[in-house]
Amino acid sequence: MEQPVRADHAGSLTLRPGRGATRARAARRPRIGKALAPYLLSLPAGLWLLVLFLVPLLVMLSLSLQTCNYGTGACVMTWHWGEFWQQVSLYHAQLLTSFYFAGAATIIDLVVSFPIAYWIAFHGGRRKNFFLLMLLVPFFVSFVIRTVVWEFILSDQGIILGGLKHAHLLPQSFHVLATGYAVVAGLAYNYLPFTALPLYVAIERIDRRVLDAAYDLYASRREAFTKVILPLTVPGLFAAFLLTFIPALGDYVNQQILGGTNDTMIGTVIQNAFLTYFDYAGGSALSAVLMAIALIGIFAYARLLGSRTIEEYL
Repeated sequence: MEQPVRADHAGSLTLRPGRGATRARAARRPRIGKALAPYLLSLPAGLWLLVLFLVPLLVMLSLSLQTCNYGTGACVMTWHWGEFWQQVSLYHAQLLTSFYFAGAATIIDLVVSFPIAYWIAFHGGRRKNFFLLMLLVPFFVSFVIRTVVWEFILSDQGIILGGLKHAHLLPQSFHVLATGYAVVAGLAYNYLPFTALPLYVAIERIDRRVLDAAYDLYASRREAFTKVILPLTVPGLFAAFLLTFIPALGDYVNQQILGGTNDTMIGTVIQNAFLTYFDYAGGSALSAVLMAIALIGIFAYARLLGSRTIEEYL
């Protein structure tokens, strides 16, 4: 579109913007606002993550490379990279115990949760949401309170063992508390929803027409389960494993309440390092090791199953 020409006081000619250019600038402003809208909407969450996640993470990594005076609590940056290996060598037994307990609890949760999630997804009908709510209702109670109640249940004269001992089905010296079995039981109970929900999502997403096709091809129920349902739920199984194993690995509440002195987990070591011995560098180094283990698991998941699967199940 041609732009109108006008003469100024000196007699020279200048171009004056036409109506088309004005309308173009007016249309450009809403486009800029529309492009900035997602960033503005994500700003509160970004600030939240920055203040409560990224900054503490950087502080923790910084402390792991510092040398601290346990008497005064003052820390100086010395770039002591050997702190990581030193802490792992000192507490490798507790780290292996944590792997064992978390792995055992995760396997128990997978075995228990899969039939529950399968039944709700395929046979829950209109009451699926109700059954899921019933699965989650006990976990509305505080984590610590649930663990203390579990201590009462597993006590020597509790509801279970006390009745069996009075019926002379167990010897009076038999006990479960202060053993690794009690810790694994507490971990498996407390982290059950972290396993059941991803499994339910994975099973619910299975197309029923695929099962109908398998039955039309004369597949038995066992073959349909092993060759159709189970392979399609592998991403959910992996997600459930990560969501259960990683928090159980760093747990210390169950070990302190249900366990004994011979089965200390790495979470208890980290807690004592910060709150009892004021070893901020050592505690930060062990925390960084656990974080690295979690990241390795997540990256392996993304490599094997893809980042889109992570978004769907995590």
